[in-house]
Amino acid sequence: MGQQLIKGNEAIVKGALLAGCRSFYGYPITPASEIAEAAARYFPAMGGTFVQAESETAAINMVYGAAAAGERTMTGSSGPGISLMQEAISYLAGSELPCVIADIMRGGPGLGNIGPEQSDYNQMVKGGGHGNYHNIVYAPAFAQEMCDFTIKAFDVADRYRNPVVVLADGYSGQMMEPVDFPDRPAEPPVHDWAVRGDAETRRNLISSIYLDHELLEKHNRKLMAKYARAAAELPEWRSYHMDDAEIVFVGYGIVGRILRSTIDLARSRGIKAGMIRPVTLWPFPTDAIREAADSAERFVVVELSDGQLVQDVRLAVNGARPVAFYGRQGGMTPTPRELIDVLDGLREEQHVHA
Repeated sequence: MGQQLIKGNEAIVKGALLAGCRSFYGYPITPASEIAEAAARYFPAMGGTFVQAESETAAINMVYGAAAAGERTMTGSSGPGISLMQEAISYLAGSELPCVIADIMRGGPGLGNIGPEQSDYNQMVKGGGHGNYHNIVYAPAFAQEMCDFTIKAFDVADRYRNPVVVLADGYSGQMMEPVDFPDRPAEPPVHDWAVRGDAETRRNLISSIYLDHELLEKHNRKLMAKYARAAAELPEWRSYHMDDAEIVFVGYGIVGRILRSTIDLARSRGIKAGMIRPVTLWPFPTDAIREAADSAERFVVVELSDGQLVQDVRLAVNGARPVAFYGRQGGMTPTPRELIDVLDGLREEQHVHA
């Protein structure tokens, strides 16, 4: 496929196909509609399956069925549609079924609007469904990462037998950029636990129901051990000018790109600013934040929400340094100049208190 100028949403679909995904079940919703549109075009052409379900509830349950059969499968939606999927996502996690879910975030709450936000953080990172489970969550910031993280998501989903979310804001989904695609598609694994409708898998049972209390507790402890392993193995982040950073910005997705320009502007003014961009939102890169707190003076968390990411940053810093928050909502995004003004205000406040 080589290099293509392509929207982030479409890069997700082509990345999925190259990862060996062979079925997509979904329902279109802005700003994620290009995912379903591209899936409708490319999955059948590759010998796969595309179904526009009657609702997001139906779509995610079709994903459950395909995953139970051992197929690499996915869906894509945005906040209101993801809300309708939450029960089945819990079922997928409880049944230990791998799948990939793309969430291209829009403004909310309610119908909100179709502008970019990052307000699905709690919904996907904290697990919006019922019970004790985690989604593994990747946060791309570039069209290239929309492809790369989707490919990685399928491998991670299989390794941990768990739903993996590609969580992006509307900007990342709609932006067109060059993407270099892998030369060869992956060969998906064959799972011995799957139910394929043949004699070999007849005795396999996939379910999330454990009516005996002790058995359900045992199952939950098994899941917790798996999540502890993921928390040790998977955290990922990107850093920028962190060698001598006194002010550490933290942001993900499109905000990470804005922060790079902000830091360049700050550095031109003699301010030692740096950035940590979480790539995995769960498991969160807690150790990277804690290590930065050893030398930094303060943290500034920037996000397109009312302050959802900032809670995890504050937990990681654990009171060692001040953690400020600046957020925009409703489809609004901050400019680097705006964030420099915020930084100037914090430094003046620090000077007054000193």
